[in-house]
Amino acid sequence: MNDLERRYLRLLHAYPADYRRARGAEIVGTYLDLADPGRRWPSPADAADLLRGGLRQRLRAAGVTDLIPGVRLAALLAMVTASVLASVWGVAEPHPPPVEWGVPHLGPFVSLGVVAWAAWLLTAAVIAVAPVRVARWAITLALLLTLALPPMAVALDAPRPPLFVLVPQVVLGVLGLALPDRPSRAVRLAPLLSALVALAAAEFLVGLDEIDCYCGPTSAFLPTAGGLLLVVGALLATGLAIGGDARGGWALVTLLTPAGFLAVPALAGGTGWVYGAVTFTQLAGSAVAVALAGPAVLLLTILVRARRNPTTTQHTGEACPTCGARA
Repeated sequence: MNDLERRYLRLLHAYPADYRRARGAEIVGTYLDLADPGRRWPSPADAADLLRGGLRQRLRAAGVTDLIPGVRLAALLAMVTASVLASVWGVAEPHPPPVEWGVPHLGPFVSLGVVAWAAWLLTAAVIAVAPVRVARWAITLALLLTLALPPMAVALDAPRPPLFVLVPQVVLGVLGLALPDRPSRAVRLAPLLSALVALAAAEFLVGLDEIDCYCGPTSAFLPTAGGLLLVVGALLATGLAIGGDARGGWALVTLLTPAGFLAVPALAGGTGWVYGAVTFTQLAGSAVAVALAGPAVLLLTILVRARRNPTTTQHTGEACPTCGARA
């Protein structure tokens, strides 16, 4: 056994044990036959393919095959929400608070956040016109720019958006990476159209002096966005459930985590004027609670569903995701 085969076998542990016993040699043999001569490590694409296949088989064994389609639906709603937020913050950025507030700003903008919001709006446009593979690279770039804002702010001694604004955006973007591989035209256009509508609405609110900066009344928009995200998810879950489709239910459970992060200021006891209402410790505590509770609810739902739908992977009669053979 050479190094490449040994490493493929390690990746094969992503599959359930009985599935590995039944098809493991066949799957690994297929990858070895397709590998370039002299290769010692599985390619990133092969590794990702094996991990995805293993996850599918484990979900099939647990009787939760609707989970991945549900997560993809949640990813679409997450990208719509991220695009709307980027539009609102992007409109707020060119309107620094009054000098008497004593809040530092970056020239004509409130903070370095203007770079990240531009990246997220560009991402919405990329999703509308480019293949999903390219769209995922655009999402990744926007994520990296958002994550880079805190260290950049320290290095440049410049203001940045508060963490209770940045963290939900990152969580939404990470979920957005699970967009469907072959989305319909409506799915492609949804983030961009939502962003354009939000831009128009935000510009209107600027005229009414309802948008000023992250720490003013605009910050109350985050919990509202989280609540609306759950309401839309619940409506979709109900509508799909009527037709016997469980995707909406899984999407709703998946959305609990990003919606919770959007509601962190409210969960911490804040009001619209967040800085004067709660401390960093309260915000951090609420964020940790959401980070633990959201995934825990999803895992518990999977376990409950698995207990109600016991299945086996050995005699499913379904094609192997790698080689097409049937059990």
